[in-house]
Amino acid sequence: MALAEFDLIKQFFTRPAQHKCTRLSVGDDCALLSVPEGYELAITTDTMVENIHFFPDVSPQQLGYKLLAVNLSDLASMGAEPMAITLALTMPRVDSGWLQAFADGLFTLADKYQLDLIGGDTTSGPLTLSIQAMGLVPVNQALKRSAAKAGDLIYVTGSIGNAGLGLKIKQGYAGQDMQQALQRFHCPEPRIKEGLAIRSLAHACIDISDGLAADLGHILSKSGVGATLDYEKIPLPDAVIHYIQQTGDWQMPLVAGDDYELCFTINADNASKLNIACTCIGAIEEQQGLRIMRLGKTSQFNQAGFEHFNLGASVGH
Repeated sequence: MALAEFDLIKQFFTRPAQHKCTRLSVGDDCALLSVPEGYELAITTDTMVENIHFFPDVSPQQLGYKLLAVNLSDLASMGAEPMAITLALTMPRVDSGWLQAFADGLFTLADKYQLDLIGGDTTSGPLTLSIQAMGLVPVNQALKRSAAKAGDLIYVTGSIGNAGLGLKIKQGYAGQDMQQALQRFHCPEPRIKEGLAIRSLAHACIDISDGLAADLGHILSKSGVGATLDYEKIPLPDAVIHYIQQTGDWQMPLVAGDDYELCFTINADNASKLNIACTCIGAIEEQQGLRIMRLGKTSQFNQAGFEHFNLGASVGH
């Protein structure tokens, strides 16, 4: 017998509240949250649509994990501590096994941050998943895209290009160390700890969802500055280096999305205080535009990353 909407919510998505700020969770017309004095509420929303953001053969557990991860990555880029989420779930039919696996993936990551699912909606239709995530950040301390300054150094956390390589593998490429790239593509790790660590040090920050060049470009545009990246300093996994050597596609790490690392700008004095895994890959400059230094030559770089309303866009965030 098919589950009714409220039975579905109760069985798969209703749990005791964990976060100290959750006053009322699932079960009423609205949830209630308290925001501590001296804090602001950071809010973000991401939607994932089948065949646009994920392949039909993805496991529901990986899908639940990634849906939450991409939202938490936005909170990380603002230096916000995760607090609560809402979930809007549109699906063509009710499949209890799929729902259980999806919820398991979602709550695996939610439990890591004592994050509460406080409400949402379920409807019938093509598979479409939306999360609204909320986090806490001290008043006037949120990291923004608009605060980069000429002379800042540009850093990225972790490594770049693994998720892009994972997409290439899904599209038919065969190379070495494919499992790590696929894991990164399906289950990115939001850099919450790193976002909190740089909150009082960095000037501007963004998470790399649509590609390093495109997302850094948002910082440059909002801040009214430019930048030069040193391509040889970009931290690339061995499998990505192997892919570039095989294909000659050196631009892939610059334009591929789904890495969900943080890209931030910081002055040299504060950079010396960093205690996270990150790499300096360039500098902010007064001259607008993005330039790439590679093989001893510097040139303008204008290729965009993933664009949702580009008719040629393929599966990716």
